[in-house]
Amino acid sequence: MRKTHILSLAVTAMMLAGCGQGLLGNGGGAQDEAKGPIRLGMLVPQSGSEAAIGPYMTNAAQLAIDEINAKGGVLGRQLQLTAADDACDAQTAVAAANKVVTEGVEVSIGGYCSGATLPTLPVFGKANIPMIIPAANSQELVDQKLKHVFLINGTGTQQAEAAGKWIAKQGATRVALMHDNTSYSKDIAVRTQPMLGDKAVITEAVTPKESDYSANIHNVLQKKPDFVYWTGYFQEGGLIIRQLRQAGFKGSIMVGDGSVSAKLGEIAGPEVDGVFATMTPIPDTLPDAKGWIDSYTKKFGSAPGPYSNQAYDAVRLAAEAISKAGSTDSAKVISALEGINGFTMFSGPLKFTPEHTLSAGGFQILVWKGGKFALQDALS
Repeated sequence: MRKTHILSLAVTAMMLAGCGQGLLGNGGGAQDEAKGPIRLGMLVPQSGSEAAIGPYMTNAAQLAIDEINAKGGVLGRQLQLTAADDACDAQTAVAAANKVVTEGVEVSIGGYCSGATLPTLPVFGKANIPMIIPAANSQELVDQKLKHVFLINGTGTQQAEAAGKWIAKQGATRVALMHDNTSYSKDIAVRTQPMLGDKAVITEAVTPKESDYSANIHNVLQKKPDFVYWTGYFQEGGLIIRQLRQAGFKGSIMVGDGSVSAKLGEIAGPEVDGVFATMTPIPDTLPDAKGWIDSYTKKFGSAPGPYSNQAYDAVRLAAEAISKAGSTDSAKVISALEGINGFTMFSGPLKFTPEHTLSAGGFQILVWKGGKFALQDALS
C-alpha cells in the first residue's frame, strides 16, 4: 500500500552474502554451508503515523515462520524473522535496510510505504538480496525494472483501474481526486485521472500531517463534485472525510488502500459510514480464511488486519522459492520466483508477469459499515 518523496534509484541484483558479489552474485552461499537459520528481513512502520500496520505484518510473518519451522523448516534449516522500523520515512528506511543487511538477512519480505521502500531497492540490490514486497505498490517500484524486486500486491495502475471501474459503475459525473504528494498516493491519483476523462474536475494535493484541510476542501467543493477519491493514508484521510462532511459535501467518498484501517474510523468518526475503498483482499473479505484468522487471533490475542495476509504469503513464497532453488543463492532464488506458476496465496494462484508483478491486481471495493470495512463489490 508508500510514503515520502522518491530518491533516485539505479542498481539491479539479487541476494545477500554480506560481501557484495555484484550482479547475480552468490549471496547466501556461506550461510548454506553453515546450516544456520535462514533470516528473512522485514521493514515495516513500527513508529510514526502508519505504526498501526506494522504489528499486523510482523505477526503474520511470524505465524507463517512458526508453521513452516514446525514442519521442519526449509532445506533442513529454520526460518528466522529480522524486523526493523522504517517509520514510513525514506531516510529511516535506508538506515533500517542497512541494519538488516548487516544482520545477515537472505530475503527481504517487507515494504509497506512505497516512498520508504523505493530508496531501499538499491540497498538490497547491492547486497544481492531478493525482495518480495507484500504491500508497497507504487508503479514506480515496477518502473525501476530491477530483477531482484517482486510485488505481491496489486500495482498503482491496477488500483487506478479498479477505481475508474467503480466510479463509472456509480454513475459519477464530477470527480475530485485528492492525494498527499507522496509516491504512493500521487501515483494512484495521476493514473486514475485519465481513466475518468472530463469527469475529473480537480486533482488536489494536500500537505501530510496537518490538522486542518479546510483550504483544500474549499478548493474541491468549488468544483461541485459528486464523488471524491482520496488516495493517501488513513491519518489524513480520516480528517478529510470528517471535514468534507462538516463542510456539507453529500456525495460519495472513496479512499485508497493506504486508508484501509480501523484507525480511519477512529479519526473520521460517524462520517466514515458509507465510505468506499479500493483494496486487495483483507482477512474479513476472504471466504476461506476463518481457520487462519482463528490461528492468528489465538497466537497474538487480537484479530489480523490489513496486509497481514499479504505478509503471511510473502514468507510462504520466500520459503517456496528457496526450496525450489535448493539454496539461498540469490540468482537461483530469483529464477525460482520467476518460474512460480500456480502457487496458492490468499489473493489466488500466483504467476508473475515479466515485470515481477501480479498477473491480476485483485482489487475489490470495500465499504465501511457496522464499524469496519466489508466487501461491497469484488469487481470480478
